[in-house]
Amino acid sequence: MLEPAALRRDTVLVVDDTPETLGLLTDTLDQAGFTVLIATDGESALDLVDQVTPDLVLMDARMPGISGFETCKRLKRDKLLSDLPVIFMTGLTETEHVIEGLACGGVDYVTKPIVLEELLARIRVHLGNARLAYETRAALDASGRFLLATDRAGRVLWCTPKARQLLAANTLAATLPVSVIELLLRMRRSEPLAPARALVEIAGRRLECSLLSPLGPDELLFRLAETANTGGEEAMLQRAFSLTSREAQVLLWISRGKPNRDIGEILNISPRTVNKHLEQIFVKLGVENRSAAAAAAVRTLTG
Repeated sequence: MLEPAALRRDTVLVVDDTPETLGLLTDTLDQAGFTVLIATDGESALDLVDQVTPDLVLMDARMPGISGFETCKRLKRDKLLSDLPVIFMTGLTETEHVIEGLACGGVDYVTKPIVLEELLARIRVHLGNARLAYETRAALDASGRFLLATDRAGRVLWCTPKARQLLAANTLAATLPVSVIELLLRMRRSEPLAPARALVEIAGRRLECSLLSPLGPDELLFRLAETANTGGEEAMLQRAFSLTSREAQVLLWISRGKPNRDIGEILNISPRTVNKHLEQIFVKLGVENRSAAAAAAVRTLTG
């Protein structure tokens, strides 16, 4: 039987080479209601995460073999683990060590000796943030939006299924050109209330990329829309059926099999507005449905 979400115990992986620390944290976390996994070095932690994905990692920064910082870097190379919260435990409080921990993907750090009440509070905050991010992303996926997020170097951190289709990629390995991201950021800074949009070619497809907002210090949210050099075809439809420019655009994408939601994303209008244009298109073409309208458009374009 599946465990109800409300009763599910969050899993915390503790990575530390000190038996005393492992024992203290295991007892504390277990009493606080967490399921605890342990690893005594970075390699063991990486092997364990390959088999079981924890909800959060407590990582000693300095360990024999690969350090906690390097272990975190290797974890974050897996896109499926990009949102996994990693809290470093360290006796190092110098600024450069704090920066190193955050730069390699950590979300927080606690200093040794550990204040257990503070540690538990931090764990709960980061678990809550990770859960909210997951639920938000799941909602975006379900909504069928053409959205993706990248870091400032252009690497795609995540994308909705619709955006992945546009990128023609089966993985999240695609990137947005850094030049495009820099252009959009400059546009946003110079005109913060204006939409920042640019055309870009990715995987052989011509897309309009819009910067929506930053999601974090190094995470930017974009919307994609498919576009094409369709001016000539739109003009043909406009002349043949006495359509407005927007009606010709809608009819062209109808002829290419696009549903109203996709057409709305492409033309940056609502699906309801697309439907209003279709009503006028049906009247002007003398047809009763979108299939007949599409067929008439195809005949005109290929005739």
